[in-house]
Amino acid sequence: MTIKSIIVAVDENNAIGRDNDLLCHLPNDLKHFKSVTNGYPVIMGRKTFESLPKGALPNRRNIVITRNKNLQFDNCEMCSSIEEAINLCKDESQIFFIGGGTIYNEVINIADTLYLTRIHHKFEETDTFFPNINESEWKEISTEHHQTDEKHKYPYSFITFRKIKR
Repeated sequence: MTIKSIIVAVDENNAIGRDNDLLCHLPNDLKHFKSVTNGYPVIMGRKTFESLPKGALPNRRNIVITRNKNLQFDNCEMCSSIEEAINLCKDESQIFFIGGGTIYNEVINIADTLYLTRIHHKFEETDTFFPNINESEWKEISTEHHQTDEKHKYPYSFITFRKIKR
């Protein structure tokens, strides 16, 4: 069975972005993202892919969900639905949904694991949000707190949740 995971960085209001961009630059969060997703398929919406500064992420299968059947991106597999993306990965041990907001809203109920970076700040003029985490459905299994430093303007925490099996 393929483990379906979500990885996301959110602020204190569950905001994830503004104008198709990240809320802020946290180098350790980018390193965390790379180490957690390395070697696994990453599934994303078209806008998320277009926001990647260097295109397809190296050492990962990049799967882009779009309604435009004629669209092609270098080093990406294209599909038109969450179900199709999951089906493409049926032989994988784990897959990661990496955004954006529409994708997260569609997969929050089918995900098994949630890797959440909580940025301890409330950003202004955000336009994209992560769905609320229902605490009766998710169990926090690890937390790692980080303070501000010369490279990180905001304190943040890496939190991992597992879906509570019913």
